Amino acid sequence: MTEQRTAIIVGGGIGGLVTALKLHDQGLNVQVFESVENIRALGVGINLLPHAVRILTELGLTDKLEATGLPTAELCYYNKFGQQIWQEPRGLDAGYHWPQYSIHRGRLQMLLLEAVQERLGEQSIHTGHHLQSFESFSDRVLAHFKNKKTGEYLGFYEADMMIAADGIHSAVRKTFYPEEGDPVFSGRILWRGLTESSSFLTERTMIMAGFQDQKFVAYPVDPSAGEGRSLVNWIAELTIEGEPPSRADWNRKIDKGKFAPAFKEWDFGWLDVPRLIEETEVVYEFPMVDINPIPAWTFGRITLLGDAAHPMYPIGSNGASQAILDADELGEALSKHPTVETALKAYEEARLEPTAEIVRSNRKNGPEQVMQLVEERAPEGFAALDDVISRQELEEVTGKYKKIAGFDQKTLNKI
Repeated sequence: MTEQRTAIIVGGGIGGLVTALKLHDQGLNVQVFESVENIRALGVGINLLPHAVRILTELGLTDKLEATGLPTAELCYYNKFGQQIWQEPRGLDAGYHWPQYSIHRGRLQMLLLEAVQERLGEQSIHTGHHLQSFESFSDRVLAHFKNKKTGEYLGFYEADMMIAADGIHSAVRKTFYPEEGDPVFSGRILWRGLTESSSFLTERTMIMAGFQDQKFVAYPVDPSAGEGRSLVNWIAELTIEGEPPSRADWNRKIDKGKFAPAFKEWDFGWLDVPRLIEETEVVYEFPMVDINPIPAWTFGRITLLGDAAHPMYPIGSNGASQAILDADELGEALSKHPTVETALKAYEEARLEPTAEIVRSNRKNGPEQVMQLVEERAPEGFAALDDVISRQELEEVTGKYKKIAGFDQKTLNKI
């Protein structure tokens, strides 16, 4: 009888938890280590694209997703005057075999945490365990942990492999790339909020308005809101001068006066942006950052996953979805290859370049490039969109990005 493979996953976020479920399905004994002592439903809204929903569906999470997320019906781009540039159906409404979900990040994380606890057992999740150091041998990986608050040494754990899903500030990545430095600031700041407000458009519409230097995104995330009302996730984005906020400023309540005046005229009739901002009690600030793609993720029995491997601008709704795709590819590689080393290398070969291409595309605004093109060509608005940009050009930009990000409908529906 073949001995059961074992895996240490560093990080209990979305990528780490989906990886735990996937590797458990493949027969591995998995232990997840998370720095925080209590995993809570924090954050705001995110989107899960159909290729990621396919994987979560295969993991048996359909009912929980339907109860927690709202199936996105359409995506629309507008200029800063609220004139429509592009509209396309999304998810099942677009003919995909799987929905696209707008969902609260924290609720998704709790959904995944509960699934891990149910299937792997509560003893498989080690909270309050911060990775202190690790050692890699020819036949195993040894990881040492401490309590980040107290500094207390919590012991070591060993396994056949270690998966670093420890985010954009990954300690594991820094070990292999010590000269890499901090994430690179784009010059743009995101302010994010979540509030109950009046529904807009189809009540399942995701909108983006503006252009590269000033943009507003909004979409509902709660399927249980009352009639005519929605729990709306929104993002205001501006290009700023000078240095970004320090890391210590992330995830803290900020004064809306820092950005709200820039959007005071953005009442489109179908969406009142100033009112939406005003109605929101807590707003979070995030510098838009990423890191240059690296040449390798895998080092013997250790590999990177999610934001630890490929941090990218939050453009095109791809952050969480790409981490889920990583988890799926890793699980498939481990099921097909005889050794840990060859499996982790195969996973890297399958995912490294596709994700690097998304990082590069997002730096050029991804599919949102159409908004920038319209701003450059018609900064005062337009009488007829066809005078500014053709339908063919719009389709080329948006269609190309779907292929880059791996959710081209025809290709995905063949799986």
